[in-house]
Amino acid sequence: MARKYFGTDGVRGRVGEHPITPDFVMRLGYAAGKTLAAHDRLTEGVHPTVLVGKDTRISGYMLESALEAGFAAAGVNVLLCGPMPTPAVAYLTRALRLQAGVVISASHNPFDDNGIKFFSAEGLKLPDAVELEIEAHLDQPMVCEASVRLGKAQRIEDAAGRYIEFCKSTFPNDLDLRGLRIVVDSAHGAGYQVAPSVFHELGAEVIRIGNAPNGFNINDEVGATAPTALKRAVLENKADLGVALDGDGDRLIMVDSAGKSYDGDEVLYIIACHAAKSGTVPGVAGTLMTNLGLEHALARKGIACARAKVGDRYVLELMQANGWSLGGENSGHIICLDWHSTGDGIIAALQVLAALRREKQTLPQASADLTLYPQKLINVRMAAGFDWKSDESIAQAVKAAEAALDGSGRVLLRPSGTEPLLRVMVEGRDGVLVNAQAEAIAGAVRNAVGA
Repeated sequence: MARKYFGTDGVRGRVGEHPITPDFVMRLGYAAGKTLAAHDRLTEGVHPTVLVGKDTRISGYMLESALEAGFAAAGVNVLLCGPMPTPAVAYLTRALRLQAGVVISASHNPFDDNGIKFFSAEGLKLPDAVELEIEAHLDQPMVCEASVRLGKAQRIEDAAGRYIEFCKSTFPNDLDLRGLRIVVDSAHGAGYQVAPSVFHELGAEVIRIGNAPNGFNINDEVGATAPTALKRAVLENKADLGVALDGDGDRLIMVDSAGKSYDGDEVLYIIACHAAKSGTVPGVAGTLMTNLGLEHALARKGIACARAKVGDRYVLELMQANGWSLGGENSGHIICLDWHSTGDGIIAALQVLAALRREKQTLPQASADLTLYPQKLINVRMAAGFDWKSDESIAQAVKAAEAALDGSGRVLLRPSGTEPLLRVMVEGRDGVLVNAQAEAIAGAVRNAVGA
């Protein structure tokens, strides 16, 4: 059955437009609470409890209150931790033995978008079946519990400290970051309180940027989706490297001392090669967007690589099916199952830094054997429900591009799971050819959408 509201990463949209409105989010909290109560096996009379965290968007205050009201009406207690990275909510949900975790965030999107995503008691994204149950409850009348069964809310004050210590615990005890100057870009987002502290407490000299959220500047020319600010800060401060997160802290982009950026594929390669020396990484899970160069480089190291659909939930499913502990996306979502149940930008950065310290290498040295193929990605806005698969002009443009690449690359078209966009990707050994074919297909899509 198709999901009505949930996309690949929860419910997301423009604030004030359905479904990201206070009334809908209250009903969503109620529906989720009823679903959790139905699955709960606690002692009779004990309320299920959920943790609610958020990023730094101005709309987070409004949506937090709406969720709290919905959960309370369903008889579910709420713990509020305020601005906290998405992976921190997943960790704290497990650590506090709660029934679910909820994050109010639209990740890398602009400030006037927002969203709601859920984690299970195990710190995993909810299965499709549970999301469908929540959607079924949304179609039913909202009937408030009797006063004696209402949930209540309270704030937890030590959430940041707990998460900082957890992140530090993933870094080897016999290593530290002393002598390193690191620029940390928190994207004016959920990691602004915790990310710089993690690297500082491990011994690094930390220069903070993207660290002054005002409710409106999240992801605004800073963070993992806009690494120019990080590159500039690394060069200006003569830093050894830079770390950039996105607005909710689950993406990572790194920059070396020369200002070169390293995406998720390159980060995966460094972590995988280091872990493979101890025989702990038989394979790496990527996605349809994973660069062919990474797949070929891993093969030369004897490490398998398999592709999932785009989305960290699908990467995790593939990892679990293959019994692998490492996977991710070139966008910077990196999942290290040895340490955490979900993608975590801080923890991924620490695994790279551990590899560099152990091997006494720099980022360029650790990735020297990896050559990424030119890859051009163009996002084309389209109306919801536009049937691009059936358009003959788009099909002809794709066929022409594949003929031009002549087996030296690939073409991928896929709709975004979070925005009304069609993503056009072309990849191959010849960068000029790749760019030309991507523009040609994007042009055909724009013409078809306009028509």
